[in-house]
Amino acid sequence: MLANLAAFQAGWFACVLGGSGVGLLVAAVILTLHLAWLARPGEWRWLAGFAALGLVVDGGLTLAGGFDFADGSPLLGGLPPWLWLLWPLFATLIHHSLAWLWQSPWLAVLGGATSGPLSYYAGARLAGVELAPWLLPAEALAWALICLVLSRRLGSPLALTRPAR
Repeated sequence: MLANLAAFQAGWFACVLGGSGVGLLVAAVILTLHLAWLARPGEWRWLAGFAALGLVVDGGLTLAGGFDFADGSPLLGGLPPWLWLLWPLFATLIHHSLAWLWQSPWLAVLGGATSGPLSYYAGARLAGVELAPWLLPAEALAWALICLVLSRRLGSPLALTRPAR
């Protein structure tokens, strides 16, 4: 569990501080090792699903003017790859380091509503990204809903023992 959390944190810092090139390299290593050593059967679907969800959520918020990237970020509809890579990296935590959280929907919602925006705020400060005033409340709502859905989907005791779908 600690290795899973440490790998995510290393990936987060590599993406935020290293940008897209370093982030891509580090995220590829972390995701490959996760799938080889730690992932449950079918867990790759969760990683792919969160990669797609990241394009929708952060891509949409980028197009709406929520982020102002100094480097212009021409890829992924204005969403820089380093920000998008954080989504599949987060997905590596769902069935491992965060598995306990899904048992309590209100705690999951509270965690999403606070930890999500704090992560964006810290990342923006470190990466030199300007955030629109409305972005952090939007991220709080998005992450609260994401964590509520995860809690509803994975929150039963049986969900911790059955294979990922």
